Amino acid sequence: MIEIFKSVNNELIRTETFEDGVWVNLVNPSEDEIKYVSNVLCVEIDFLRAALDEEERARIETDDGQTLIIFDIPIVENESKINVYTTIPLAIIIVNHIIITVCLKENFLLSDFIENKVKGFITQYRTRFVLQMLYKNATRYLQYLRDIEKTSNKIEQDLYKSMKNKELIQMLKLEKSLVYFSTSLKSNEIVLEKLMRHEYIKNYPEDAELLEDVIIENKQAIEMANIYSSILTGTMDAFASVISNNLNIVMKFLTSITIVMAIPTLVSSFFGMNVDLPLTGPHSFWIIMVMAFSICLITGFVLYKKKMF
Repeated sequence: MIEIFKSVNNELIRTETFEDGVWVNLVNPSEDEIKYVSNVLCVEIDFLRAALDEEERARIETDDGQTLIIFDIPIVENESKINVYTTIPLAIIIVNHIIITVCLKENFLLSDFIENKVKGFITQYRTRFVLQMLYKNATRYLQYLRDIEKTSNKIEQDLYKSMKNKELIQMLKLEKSLVYFSTSLKSNEIVLEKLMRHEYIKNYPEDAELLEDVIIENKQAIEMANIYSSILTGTMDAFASVISNNLNIVMKFLTSITIVMAIPTLVSSFFGMNVDLPLTGPHSFWIIMVMAFSICLITGFVLYKKKMF
């Protein structure tokens, strides 16, 4: 899908022409669309294809006056009543006086800009556009990290009540999300450091503070991801140990019950033999029953003292 936008009087409008100052947005483009944009705007076709690989690493490249900036953005996937988070690459290509964005899926970042939710967004200000995207991306990481913390706390409360594998599996999914976040944020940090040290995009004094804010937000997100990941790992290990210990207690209790219940069966089997045995009088049944249950009580008392119950 190809969309073209341009800022006119601080309003974002759709247009059909590739002119200076426009923003070309490609979402999961077909091969024909990629070739069309490449031919019309003289863009490196590999730059347009780069972000279509989910495993593409965050980086900055320049070639023949064109700049490619790839960074990872977080997305949410609903799975069995719990949000699962992952990351996908998004590419920003600066060519001549046009900005091109390429992504595999529609996402919050592009939607916020398309719906005019970003203050001071103007397509003609390419440097600010890039920094605003990076800033919005970093703040969304922070938002999702807080959501993960809330979900983790809720699952932890459920674990206290149920002690089932279901909650552990949900926490495992959250831990997996945090691994994705941590890896992507560190990759984005490298991109931000390169933007600060080298002039891949034209720097303006009024945008310097915005770049610093992006770096600060990204570092804060990295620290939060590391902290939440450590807490989540520790919680999972602790509850896994508790569940295993509870299982051992149940098995020990069932084993003790089996031992006690086996005694009447053993006594009955002994006196059921077809040979001469003692206690064969008229009251022998009750005597044998009393003897069997007495042994059961003694065995049960011994097991209780050994804390088998």
